[in-house]
Amino acid sequence: MNTNVKGAGVAALLLACCALYYSRDKEAPPPALIREPGSGLFAFVPSMEGTRPDGDIKTLAGDQLVVDAELGHLFDYYLAGLGEKDLDAIRTEIERELDRRLKPAPARQAKQLLSSYLAYKQALAGIESTLAPSGDVAQSARARLLAMRGLRATYFTPEQSAGLFGATDMADDDAVARLEVSVDKTLNAEQKLAKVAELDRRLPAALREEREAPAKIIRLEESVARLRAGGAGDNEVYSLRAATFSPEAAARLADVDRDEAAWKARIGTYLAQRAALMAQPASRNDAALQQLRDASFSAEEQRRLGAYEPESSKSRRAD
Repeated sequence: MNTNVKGAGVAALLLACCALYYSRDKEAPPPALIREPGSGLFAFVPSMEGTRPDGDIKTLAGDQLVVDAELGHLFDYYLAGLGEKDLDAIRTEIERELDRRLKPAPARQAKQLLSSYLAYKQALAGIESTLAPSGDVAQSARARLLAMRGLRATYFTPEQSAGLFGATDMADDDAVARLEVSVDKTLNAEQKLAKVAELDRRLPAALREEREAPAKIIRLEESVARLRAGGAGDNEVYSLRAATFSPEAAARLADVDRDEAAWKARIGTYLAQRAALMAQPASRNDAALQQLRDASFSAEEQRRLGAYEPESSKSRRAD
């Protein structure tokens, strides 16, 4: 049980750390988007419960909208709700969000760009039909990137494309270049290593930092584990995380720790109650077990119980 619970805690911390790492220099979202604890931060669709919209959208002097990747992040956040809401509802909500965050002039600019963005995304759905079949995976990946970028010229100015997709294009080009090296049969192992090393040297600083972020996060949590093993308390852990990321990040990670501790406690209580129930022959039935689960966990949480219950229980639930 302890191993599984610990694994779940590390996963939660890594996810939280990743989100905090990539957003640590961004301004906080507008106050209107923050809800009271326990009420859920956002509920445009059920799957977004407890989240807030992405995108640190900005303007310049003269109410000129800054067109960059953050604007695309905002659009994509809502578009992730497709299936739970239709496209018209999603577009309406994005426009409301733009009106909440921006003055009228930049909001109009952003809505015009949203129209182009949605049209571009819809056009992307048919791009595969324009590509010639190829057994070369690297060649296919490169052709797909070129087709996507060619399509953008129909919907965006060069400046808009660079702002919205520049960072992604840089990462995509690097990924395809590495793929091309890996499948190049004319290169031996030593030559491949040399080419990969050259790609590493050419990485822009921002992309290198992004690639190194997961290792940095893992090292941080290893340090946290050593601190706790040595008897350190929450204050010491907070100080370490704040020095690595930011005080805000450290506070949010402390929230993750508390949530994980509460989950472990609930799991421990449930397993003890379950063991007592199973010790009573008259109560060894699925109905009694399900009643116990329903009393302790939501339907969504019950999907996680299989990681903690004995194999015999899992097999009965699968049946």
